[in-house]
Amino acid sequence: MVFFGKLFSALNNTRNSISNALSVLKKKEVTTKLLEDIESSLIIADLGIKTVDDIIDIVKNTKKSDFIPKVEDYLESILPQGTIESGDINGKIVIMVVGVNGTGKTTTTAKLAHYYQSLGKKVILVGCDTYRAAALEQLDIWAKRLDIRMICNEKSQDPSAVLFDGMTAADRLSSDIVIVDTAGRLHTNKNLMEELAKMERVISNKFSHYKLTTFITIDATLGQNSFLQANRFNDYIKIDGVVLTKMDGTAKGGIIFSLYRELGIPVQFIGVGEDLRDLILFNRKEYVNSILGKNE
Repeated sequence: MVFFGKLFSALNNTRNSISNALSVLKKKEVTTKLLEDIESSLIIADLGIKTVDDIIDIVKNTKKSDFIPKVEDYLESILPQGTIESGDINGKIVIMVVGVNGTGKTTTTAKLAHYYQSLGKKVILVGCDTYRAAALEQLDIWAKRLDIRMICNEKSQDPSAVLFDGMTAADRLSSDIVIVDTAGRLHTNKNLMEELAKMERVISNKFSHYKLTTFITIDATLGQNSFLQANRFNDYIKIDGVVLTKMDGTAKGGIIFSLYRELGIPVQFIGVGEDLRDLILFNRKEYVNSILGKNE
């Protein structure tokens, strides 16, 4: 319930756009003008045009006492529940964390380490940001705070070589979870995107006994603009899930629906603050309840 409370609080701005708009419909006569206003509010929340159209259709064809439960059921139905639960992480896993600059990638790497450590997993961090020394310094601070081994090479300019060294160390230390912090990069930079594909090959060719999972960090405040990022990254490497960051500072929380509906990429975690514990495993029911104002 603590995590649900954090999620409910973080989604306050999004809820104001969605829940408040739907509540108006219960109090007023449904007119064309009112529906247009509601549609605008839902679009501002970044639910996506198709999802908004479907919600408006539900409102038009359902009596007032029933449409909110029907909207709730509908929103749950278009999201996957298949997030990574503790029971799904038996065996060895390597998680590559990718994303553009400024999306909270390195902090998310540390939060993921804390999450898996709390499940009793032996975690190792690999710092593959060979472009920004400050990122390695930041990751090292987190590693020491968590008392987790970190592998990096400040002199290397080859992230794939650093990754190889990190994976070799993980094998030697019998680590369960390897979390790799990659350099932030623009999705339009072909050379840097191909660099990620090379890192992926290092794991699949040399360390195939590890299951590779790739998460992209998406800044929730970007809303629909995040589509371009996720789609472009997915052109070069297989993106298995999204970690949606900065959710506590945006009214665009509806982007979760569009990411899965349009790209087939599920949100796995939501970042709701700066603390290591401010990373919430995605749960579709809790999420829908939060944006509709059901604090339970």
